[in-house]
Amino acid sequence: MRSVLIIDDDVRLADMLRNYLARHQIALTIRHSGRDGLQEAGSRCYDLLLLDVMLPDMDGFEVLARLRRSSDLRVLLLTARGDASDRVRGLRMGADDYLPKPFDVDELVARISAVLRRGVPRSMPPAAGFAKPRLQRGNLTIDFGSRTVHYGSEMLDLTEIELALLEMFIRSPGVVLTREELAVRVFQRPFHPLDRSLDMYVSRLRRKLRSATPLGDHIKTIRSSGYLFAASDSNRAQFELN
Repeated sequence: MRSVLIIDDDVRLADMLRNYLARHQIALTIRHSGRDGLQEAGSRCYDLLLLDVMLPDMDGFEVLARLRRSSDLRVLLLTARGDASDRVRGLRMGADDYLPKPFDVDELVARISAVLRRGVPRSMPPAAGFAKPRLQRGNLTIDFGSRTVHYGSEMLDLTEIELALLEMFIRSPGVVLTREELAVRVFQRPFHPLDRSLDMYVSRLRRKLRSATPLGDHIKTIRSSGYLFAASDSNRAQFELN
């Protein structure tokens, strides 16, 4: 059974959805405020979050922004505001899909299934296909067994998506990785021009690398194409594939 969290202040709707989704093997946990929802999202591993934009304490966009600082949880936005600008804003902030209210519950089930199908599997590393349990380049070590990253003795606090991006960059020094390629390999879904979540994750990865390593500035943006990990001549050898 899939585990889904909903943050929505409409008590009646949430209760109705819990009963309906249970018939489709989806266990729904309900929270009615942004703060309670964020706390719950951080306390358990959910497959997906249904997030209402209109909440009493903070709007759904703020909840999404706070969530994306530390979590790759898949998010489907629900809102009575149907403006295209809101849809674009949600996608750029890292939402996986968007459903305007009122909606048909069968369409909601179909969208939940679609998001879960294209999402990163929880049971395997996002950048699957590499058999080595550990990847080491200079002072940087990625341990795929424990899903941890160290630079020297310091552990980097990376999410699964950030770890997958770092692996792809480290394995491809001097190679331009297109947004289309990164989206397919890391998110397991086709790239959409309006979806800014990839750029957001790369920005967060850069920031975290800069705070603990000299590697953050090595990730270069290639305009209208993608990203490149630019190893300098002095350290290129340590980033070449074994």
